[in-house]
Amino acid sequence: MKKVDVILGLQWGDEGKGKVVDVLTPRYEVVARFQGGPNAGHTLEFNGEKYVLRSIPSGIFQGGKTNVIGNGVVIDAILFRAEAEELAKSGHDLTRQLCISKKAHLILPTHRILDAAYEAAKGSDKIGTTGKGIGPTYTDKVSRNGMRVGDLLSPDFPQIYARAKARHEAILRGLGYDYDVAELEAQWFGAVDYLRRFRLVDSEYFINSALAEGKSVLAEGAQGTLLDVDFGSYPFVTSSNTVCAGACTGLGVAPGRIGEVFGIFKAYCTRVGSGPFPTELFDETGDRLCSIGHEFGAVTGRKRRCGWLDLVALKYSIMINGVTQLIMMKSDVMNDFDTIRVATAYEIDGRQTTGFPYEVSGSLKPVHTDFEGWKCDLRGCKTYDEFPAAFKRYVEFIERETGVPVRIISVGPDRGETIVR
Repeated sequence: MKKVDVILGLQWGDEGKGKVVDVLTPRYEVVARFQGGPNAGHTLEFNGEKYVLRSIPSGIFQGGKTNVIGNGVVIDAILFRAEAEELAKSGHDLTRQLCISKKAHLILPTHRILDAAYEAAKGSDKIGTTGKGIGPTYTDKVSRNGMRVGDLLSPDFPQIYARAKARHEAILRGLGYDYDVAELEAQWFGAVDYLRRFRLVDSEYFINSALAEGKSVLAEGAQGTLLDVDFGSYPFVTSSNTVCAGACTGLGVAPGRIGEVFGIFKAYCTRVGSGPFPTELFDETGDRLCSIGHEFGAVTGRKRRCGWLDLVALKYSIMINGVTQLIMMKSDVMNDFDTIRVATAYEIDGRQTTGFPYEVSGSLKPVHTDFEGWKCDLRGCKTYDEFPAAFKRYVEFIERETGVPVRIISVGPDRGETIVR
């Protein structure tokens, strides 16, 4: 039986997973998204066009591939419809290419309102949520109060929805939060009718049957390892398991069925929203990384915080996920830097550690190793051998420190600007 290969982010998200999935997809017959919701945007650029995918797997641009939204995903029907209709305009017929798990949970209109109400109640202790209703939806899932895609097929759907809405409205009254759900609700009911057009499946059977038939499957994660609800920088995390184990629970795949694990990281680090960021730069260098790298959220438009590559956090993520191959993104952003730094340890209360701590506090200081910049345009390189010696030293240092080969290097946003070793 074939195994499922997994591709996921190793930092705080925004590593460039969408582009790499699109590059890898020709090797696979099925591409399946296993967690997250429309708070995660995967950006792809090719043929002069730019696309942002929020819920739909990035394999949708490769004709003839089956794409699956797994049970671990939460779906906002309104945003899904807008995304699907935009893709249809560009000639991609999703009704033939896309399957949706009946066990995926639905983001209700009142989930969005609850998200805003909870964040407002936190005052100065905000998490930095995108406000898309992701957290409240996962909360309902865990507390066994959620609505699932399969409920759309039930004759009791109106009653199921009414019960969920009434429960949310009772919470909102308790919080004293003013809201008007009427317009959003009207859009949502039209969008769930649209959702019913798609093939709704028992995705665990679908994926395992594909493997039994010898089909190749790629599982696509959203966000990044350091945002995992268990292993990330809690509480400044997302609401799902973004790590490799999430592919098992988010698709119904046994651990023994996992094959290659592709771990994606940027040649530097970024983070959106609140939370610790040990290598963050508050100077001109950080601003340069942001400006040159166009570091603004694909979905939210929020400016990303920028800093040097954090090898302590990267090695931690590799360990948690069992990464077998590394993929380095946005190397070209640092083309003109004289010196490039990498955090190889942390100093906490005067002592050094190479372990990722339980709590990343403000007293933590990164210990850096400096590298000579490569000072040339990597976008002109077509093979690894063409890279300058200074850049190769940077790549090979990362390989030695992590013990994992860097197999793919991105030197630009376009599909063709990708070096496979």
